[in-house]
Amino acid sequence: MPSEPVPLAPRALMTWYLEAGVDETIGDAPVDRYAAAARAFAPLEASARPAPAQPAPVMTDRPQASLTPGPLMPEANKALQPAALAGNGKKDGLPPAGDEAVQSAYTLAEAAQSVAALRAALETFDGCALQKTATNLVFTDGSPEGQVVFVGEAPGAEEDRQGVPFVGPSGKLIDRMLESIGLDRTRVLITNTIFWRPPGNRSPTTQEIAICMPFLERLIELVDPKVLVAVGGPAASALLAQPQGITKLRGRWFSYETSRMVRPIPATAMFHPAYLLRSPAQKRDVWRDMLALRRKLDEES
Repeated sequence: MPSEPVPLAPRALMTWYLEAGVDETIGDAPVDRYAAAARAFAPLEASARPAPAQPAPVMTDRPQASLTPGPLMPEANKALQPAALAGNGKKDGLPPAGDEAVQSAYTLAEAAQSVAALRAALETFDGCALQKTATNLVFTDGSPEGQVVFVGEAPGAEEDRQGVPFVGPSGKLIDRMLESIGLDRTRVLITNTIFWRPPGNRSPTTQEIAICMPFLERLIELVDPKVLVAVGGPAASALLAQPQGITKLRGRWFSYETSRMVRPIPATAMFHPAYLLRSPAQKRDVWRDMLALRRKLDEES
């Protein structure tokens, strides 16, 4: 007879769920959302009902004061507006949560004076929802004094497990790419546009990239590399602010600069190693890009 399946330990089960992209749970009992909504709106509907009609005034021989109110003054109209309208579409005049997270990220990032301090700031930052589903912070690998900063898109499952960017098959390929022009991870710095793995390896959202961008910008400022390389289309779009796809961006040079940098940094883009593993015919173009990177480094030296 077939053996009974062995139940997974809670931690192993949660790890399996995260790697499978599960980011929500469903309860055992159904919930009637319509009934809950009706209960929530019942007080509002009651307050919106018209007031009962007032009895007609008793006519007497004495003159009566006017019972018809005059037009409301502008101040009264403003006082009756909902708070959301009075605050330019923002409740109580406060920015939405996403804007608050971006501003908090900028504040923390600007205060960091070293790569280690920037990592410590990221470890205390709580403005990105991806932190709740990721196993580890995936910040950097390589040297904080690297000549080149490589920026990928987002951590994958293996990166999430190890807390290191570009490991696994893609990492091995990028190591060989570096070796082909006389570099290795001790002479470059590798990172991503976001620092926590999205569930199920989905693409990061615009908001998630915006929240992590202050830390990435500060990282580039602190390292001050000779060359910046965007690895893959999403990273190129985030860093270079160019509308073209990676096929048209690779092989070209741009200038990357922030308000705190003393000089612009030459920046380029190339195909992601994961794409090369699926499309080996593109390796010829990447070899040309690596040779161009080597020439640019020699020029900057």
